Amino acid sequence: MSGRRDFLNQPAPENYVAGLGRGATGFTTRSDLGPAREGPSEDQIKEALAKRAAQLGAAAPTAYGATEKKEEENDDDERFQDPENEVGLFAGGAYDKDDDEADRIYQEVDEKMDRRRKARREAREKAEQEEYERNNPKIQQQFADLKRALTTVSDEDWANLPEVGDLTGKNRRNKQALRQKFYAVPDSVIAGARDSSELGTTVADDGPSGDNESGTMTNFADIGAARDKVLQVRLDQAGSGTDSVAGSATNIDPKGYLTSLAKSQVNSGEAQVADIKRVRVLLESVIRTNPKHAPGWIAAARLEELAGKTVAARNVIARACEFCPKSEDVWLENIRLNDNHNAKIIAANAIKNNDRSVNLWIEAMKLESEARAKKKVLRHALDHIPQSVMLWKEAVNLEEDPADARLLLAKATEIIPLSVELWLALARLESSDNAQKVLNKARKAIPTSHEIWIAAARLQEQIGNTTINVMKRAVQALAKESAMLKREEWITEAEKCEEEDAVLTCGAIIRETLGWGLDEDDDRKDIWMEDARASIGRGKYETARAIYAYALRVFVNSRKLWLAAADLEKNHGTKEALWQTLEKAVEACPQSEVLWMMLAKEKWQAGEIDNARRVLGRAFNQNPNNEDIWLAAVKLEAENKEPEQARKLLEQARQEAPTDRVWMKSVAFERQLGDLDAALDLVNQALQLFPGAAKLWMMKGQIYESDGKLPQAREAYGTGTKACTKSVPLWLLYSRLEERVGNVVKARGVLDRARLAVPKSPELWTESVRLERRANNMSQAKNLMAQALQQVPTSGLLYTESIWHLEARTQRKPRALEAIKKVDNDPILFVTIARIFWGERRLEKAQNWFEKAILLDSDIGDAWAWYYKFLMQHGTDEKRADVIAKMILSEPRHGEVWQSVAKDPKNARKSQEDVLKLVVGKLE
Repeated sequence: MSGRRDFLNQPAPENYVAGLGRGATGFTTRSDLGPAREGPSEDQIKEALAKRAAQLGAAAPTAYGATEKKEEENDDDERFQDPENEVGLFAGGAYDKDDDEADRIYQEVDEKMDRRRKARREAREKAEQEEYERNNPKIQQQFADLKRALTTVSDEDWANLPEVGDLTGKNRRNKQALRQKFYAVPDSVIAGARDSSELGTTVADDGPSGDNESGTMTNFADIGAARDKVLQVRLDQAGSGTDSVAGSATNIDPKGYLTSLAKSQVNSGEAQVADIKRVRVLLESVIRTNPKHAPGWIAAARLEELAGKTVAARNVIARACEFCPKSEDVWLENIRLNDNHNAKIIAANAIKNNDRSVNLWIEAMKLESEARAKKKVLRHALDHIPQSVMLWKEAVNLEEDPADARLLLAKATEIIPLSVELWLALARLESSDNAQKVLNKARKAIPTSHEIWIAAARLQEQIGNTTINVMKRAVQALAKESAMLKREEWITEAEKCEEEDAVLTCGAIIRETLGWGLDEDDDRKDIWMEDARASIGRGKYETARAIYAYALRVFVNSRKLWLAAADLEKNHGTKEALWQTLEKAVEACPQSEVLWMMLAKEKWQAGEIDNARRVLGRAFNQNPNNEDIWLAAVKLEAENKEPEQARKLLEQARQEAPTDRVWMKSVAFERQLGDLDAALDLVNQALQLFPGAAKLWMMKGQIYESDGKLPQAREAYGTGTKACTKSVPLWLLYSRLEERVGNVVKARGVLDRARLAVPKSPELWTESVRLERRANNMSQAKNLMAQALQQVPTSGLLYTESIWHLEARTQRKPRALEAIKKVDNDPILFVTIARIFWGERRLEKAQNWFEKAILLDSDIGDAWAWYYKFLMQHGTDEKRADVIAKMILSEPRHGEVWQSVAKDPKNARKSQEDVLKLVVGKLE
């Protein structure tokens, strides 16, 4: 039998489809065909390519068989495959040398282009990824900083975390709560319910029984006192800058808070016992759960100590030492709770378990009473812990002989060469020459320490050697080591040197380091002035003086800096230093008339009249035709009773510097001398030149008033108000003149026209209110005040008028509280509040508010006068003298009563102190 199978039993040829030759394929779908047959694998393709290359006698192609090509480079091959056949479209085609060479060339080009674009592509992709992560952070990333901060949370803070509340159905419960209505139960119902369950055997007295302790009777006196207390607290909060709205305060006064707590203590013995029991249970649970937790043991022991059970506390801490033998805090607590004899035994056991604990060794040393025993303990400690700076310092402090202390410190610096404290302590104990050697060794051992350089500079200052600039070398060395401090830190070091009377070292530090880190583009002048002001505020005047000296070397022609330096010398320096500073200032800034006048004034106040004249003569040469210098010369001659010389100077000034101010001073000078005709002649001439000068019109009207010529005064004021419609003082003088002659209606009309011209003037509104009040028209006065507070809601003057004259006495404090909420830092209002406290005999608070007003604006003379009047009744002679001295330095020039007294020609020759006392006499 033949081994060949018949035709029907033979396998079908490859790719055979029945009926395809005769077109009998029919209609088929993908479900009929099933999945596509798998094409040849990659290994089969390589084998076929290699076989074909061998037949052609060529080398095997490398384009498809290259092993060094990375897998990720073929990620995009799927785009070029046939979806019906996962094998390449041309896999079965002929492949020759040209195809191989083309593939190789294309591959090299692709690799080269990929290498060229790879860096930019990766950078772009990385930036896109970072941008996406930044815009869409994960929850874990958003809370990463908070999770890191949890490492600083102590066990006590964890224990104090509140429990999570039940928020389920919160909105529903809130809506239900809104629908519920509650009504206040009358006192009679409460009293009846209370008495219904009582059995009484006595006859009740129908007479009045006073206040009932149960609260069924209302005590109006207590309610009034509570209201006053609340208002007082709110006023204090408003004055100190705290948030006065209840429930929104952002800062707390610790002193006042603790005081209020002390006042609000109650007898809560039973509650305290209950709290102790509850906490004892909690701590026992903590100890039982984690017996190795040392803070839990310590808290339990202290709880027993608080409860007065010392023996129980000792037992607890003794058990803690058994469970936590390596805890330093537990042993220290055990030592503290026991007496001296037992504490020594405990300390010995503690050191056996913790021989590297510095605190335990020091505590053991403190338990000894004799110095010899203490030294012995410290020697043992240093044998175990030779690197402890604290132990070496304690050992040095126990030595009474400086020589022994030097030996100890020398040994300490050998063992711990990086301790700045030990080096400096050794240098302080050595002589000058040896101290220099010690500091040189320290500098070599610790080249980054600025403290050693400062100590070297101070040593040179103590020796008296000013030729060596140690700080200059220090800055160079520290900069080389990249150990330079910031400018603010150097200023702090300079202030420390000033505290220890090392003034030269302080100046050297500022001179060498103040400009560190600042470029010319920075606002160096403003920065340095701010540094100087900060040092002055801390009381470090030598540091501020050094800062100004350095700044003036950089900005020689800065008038602002020279004025600040002169002000420092005036307030905190000597007279000679002030003169020297001003002499340098006028040489550097000869065109600054302010500096010339300051120097002349200081010379004049010192009694050197001739030198003051010479200074003004030099000022004339540098600043010809300067009105300030002319007027300063006139004032100098007038104050020294040389009226003819002053008159000549004024006449010359009117010719060479004919300004309206010079003419005003000329008129005022003639009025002070009593020559009204000359003054009137001068004012008429001045008005021809300066018709828009409101002060000249006021002077003209005042001259006529003082001479009794009221119609002429009215004409002068009327003409002046037409020429100067915005001058508030001129309108006020006009209305007061009409009121003085009895024309209240006309005065009211003048003020109405004035308010139309200047609608936002608090002075005009106040005068209108006062006019109605003086005319006994209180209803109109209140109406005008309401309009005024709408127009000018931030005027302390208006609120003061309302509080004192339009409100009842009981409403003054609430009105003041309302005012201080709306008015931001007004000295007139502060004086009003001080007067309210003064009237209530709260003298300390009144004094505080007076001082706040003066600090806020020292130019208000009325505030000084009210404060001095207060001190005349409730102050000491020293305090009154201090206030007068500060007032003279401040030279106040404003204030309603102050200006009326100071500008009066009769008081022209009076001093500031005399004017103050006159103003005090006129205050109401």
